[in-house]
Order: sequence, then structure tokens, then C-alpha cells
Amino acid sequence: MAVQVSTTSAPAIASRSSDISKVYREGIVAGVIGAAVIALWFFVLDIFSGRPFYTPSVLGTALFRRGMELGQLQTLPVSFETVLFYTWVHGMVFCVIGGVAAKLLDLAEQNLSLGFGILLFFVIFEFGFFVMAFIFAEPILQALAWPAVLLGNLLAATGMAFYFWRHHPNLKIRP
Repeated sequence: MAVQVSTTSAPAIASRSSDISKVYREGIVAGVIGAAVIALWFFVLDIFSGRPFYTPSVLGTALFRRGMELGQLQTLPVSFETVLFYTWVHGMVFCVIGGVAAKLLDLAEQNLSLGFGILLFFVIFEFGFFVMAFIFAEPILQALAWPAVLLGNLLAATGMAFYFWRHHPNLKIRP
């Protein structure tokens, strides 16, 4: 006597799980791209100014050792330990941002009316980042030159957007 077993629900669960994994894998890759683009941008600027790794050292010092004044930041010697810690935190933050962006794009593919709202959210997010930076991190922006920070963030966002665009060619954004 032969018994036939049907497992129609298992592939659906596996498929859904692999879709979720794909979304977050895309987010992590996009985050790494964004973090690498901005790190490379500041590395090139630091090389041209004659102070390699100055930017991550200043940002790491501001993040981990609060209370330094502008004069101290501009004469700060480069600490490779601080550079490594900051780079790790910076990469993780970008991976989280990439994961959120990937999930939002996945939602926009399922519901086209969400696309414009998500685009607007990212524009407001980028603008909010600069407003908060000008309010809370003015000495750091003076030490690093805020146009370089603005351009670096725009380059990182462009790199991440290009990656997402390549992986979501059918996504249309309409108001």
C-alpha cells in the first residue's frame, strides 16, 4: 500500500523565506556600497590634504570621546584604533540603512502607490541628517568642511540608489 504525502505549503514558506533573505542581502550589499563610497571619498580628500585617515579619526573621536573642542579636533593626531572602530560602526549603520531601504523598495514593488512616499522619505531623511549635523555637530563640520560631507553623502546615496535600480529595474515611482 503506497501513501502519497503532499507538501504544498513547505515550498511557499521556503520561497517567502528566500524572498526575505534576498531583500536583506540586497540591503546589506547596498549598505556596504554606500559605506565604501563615502569612506573612499574621504580617504581621497584626506590624501590630497596630506592627512590620511584624518576624517574617520575625527569622527571616531567625536563619537567615542565626547567633549573635544574645535581646536583639538583640527590638531588631532590620527589614531588607527579609533579609525577602525569608527569604520566598523559606520559600516554597520550603512548596512541598517540599506536594509531599511531594501525593505521599503520591496514594499513599493508590491504596492506602487508607496514609491513616491518612500522617495520623499529619503529626501527628508537626507535633509534631516544635515539639519541635525548643523545643530549638534557644528565643530565637526567646521573641522571637516561641510560641503565635502554633503557631497560624500550624496555620492553614497547615489551608489546605493544605482545598486537598487539595477536590482529593481521594473520599479516605477509615480506621485
